[in-house]
Amino acid sequence: MALSAEPSSSLSFTSSSHLSNGSVSHNICSSYGSDPGPNGHNLEVISLSKLSSNLEQLLIEPGCDYSDADIIVEGLPVSVHRCILASRSKFFHELFKREKGSSEKEGKLKYCMSDLLPYGKVGYEAFHIFLGYVYTGKLKPSPMEVSTCVDNVCAHDACRPAINFAVELMYASSIFQIPELVSLFQRRLLNFVGKALVEDVIPILTVAFHCQLSQLVTQCIDRVARSDLDQISIEKELPQELSQKVKLLRRKPQQDVENDASVVDAVSLKRITRIHKALDSDDVELVKLLLNESDITLDEANALHYAAAYCDPKIVSEALSLGLANVNLRNSRGYTVLHIAAMRKEPSIIVSLLTKGACASDLTFDGQSAVSICRRLTRPKDYHAKTEQGKETNKDRICIDVLEREMRRNPMAGDACMSSHTMADDLHMKLLYLENRVAFARLFFPSEAKLAMDIAHAETTSEFAGLSVSKGSNGNFREVDLNETPIVQNKRLLCRMEALMKTVELGRRYFPHCSEVLDKFMEDDLPDLFYLEKGTQEEQRIKRSRFMELKDDVHKAFSKDKAEFSRSGISSSSSSSSRRDSVVHYKPRKV
Repeated sequence: MALSAEPSSSLSFTSSSHLSNGSVSHNICSSYGSDPGPNGHNLEVISLSKLSSNLEQLLIEPGCDYSDADIIVEGLPVSVHRCILASRSKFFHELFKREKGSSEKEGKLKYCMSDLLPYGKVGYEAFHIFLGYVYTGKLKPSPMEVSTCVDNVCAHDACRPAINFAVELMYASSIFQIPELVSLFQRRLLNFVGKALVEDVIPILTVAFHCQLSQLVTQCIDRVARSDLDQISIEKELPQELSQKVKLLRRKPQQDVENDASVVDAVSLKRITRIHKALDSDDVELVKLLLNESDITLDEANALHYAAAYCDPKIVSEALSLGLANVNLRNSRGYTVLHIAAMRKEPSIIVSLLTKGACASDLTFDGQSAVSICRRLTRPKDYHAKTEQGKETNKDRICIDVLEREMRRNPMAGDACMSSHTMADDLHMKLLYLENRVAFARLFFPSEAKLAMDIAHAETTSEFAGLSVSKGSNGNFREVDLNETPIVQNKRLLCRMEALMKTVELGRRYFPHCSEVLDKFMEDDLPDLFYLEKGTQEEQRIKRSRFMELKDDVHKAFSKDKAEFSRSGISSSSSSSSRRDSVVHYKPRKV
């Protein structure tokens, strides 16, 4: 399970087989003789264990339904026994004492969970876990389908579903006044704070604020203040009191630094805020007016990022239709607009962005794509939910399916052109693939490759494993900056990867037949054709035969692209002579 085991201050009657997920219990002996001690103590422990099991039957056995009230959670009735809840929880004691609820024919009282909660949310599964503890004194493991994500490479120790489930249990424990569970889940949430992404700390801080957990509030505010999360997002996501505390904590080291630059920043921030407020009010015409009156652009205001996160999908579409913003722009944290839309999990926004040219293969600084972000936010319960006729399809599943289809549609965006599944998720492997591909493009089609690289501002490739391992363009081994931090290194590699991807994209657009040859070569022939003299005599003969076919394919592809350029009236700088030098007279490497 995603949540680590921790000691609980609660009394538990169960055996050690139920100790997962943080509950603590006394070890119960299976026989009287296995644990020496006073007979009275032995009898008490066994009796308490039986009592716990018998009370559990009231929850799980349909034949033991003697309930006298229903609590409606997420549209589903949960049958409860008022006498048990009232004896265990002061909240329910006061609630049932007032006997507020609507009577049904069978005499049951009905209560709606949303009416019982002054803040927060408690889902169906979380309430069942909570009730299990109330009835039996033992805390069961959290169900995997609601406390993990559908990302296969996630450890589920700090993903959003794991955090959200713990947050729901904290709300239930605090509002329904079970103090030992509050203590347990506060420790559990504290463990998340250091491991989770900063945006996933926000719900923890919110529940800590509402439940008045001062230690947890302090830890979360410190984490958010030290992060690179922008102040605009903090103000949108958190109560004003908390956002002000974060703001003050961030200002402390800079209190003595007051200059003209800060005044300029304040003016720019005010203009940016106006644009955001115009988006909030669904007034794109006002946005255009504000842009005309100031020197702030949509990109400088990160307007698309803001709209994708907080505005109506229709407004996102209208903002895109202005054509004044870069749909693949990264914000200060390295997130594109599509990354933000993936966090929101709104299919219409994702589709609008992809239609306008958003790149599904762009990675964040920590190597996450839009689809992997979506997967880490989606519970298995939601992903595998069956769609009933006449009802909307689950949005979580739609978002993942749309992004995965886009990755498959564009071979550079997914696994189709990678030699293994790892390459789609591994930044270094994907970069190596791109370096190799562009290197071979320069070998087979030098003039065309140079043109694409110049437009994309891509420097000479230097990673091709066969030609220049660990060497720079001048043939010398590249210098390694030992002081380079992982974040700086990732930024550098991502910039390099974007330039190479743009090179490949341009090649596909203007030299499609040449690109097809490269696709097939990289997918099928790269491991073998580079070492033509390796293997048995028969294997070498087959390789040489395929190499001759490759040369023919290269000539045909170049001729086709050149003919299409001629028909379209576009002049092309032929690289036929240099191509012959590099391919026809290419000498295989000896090993």
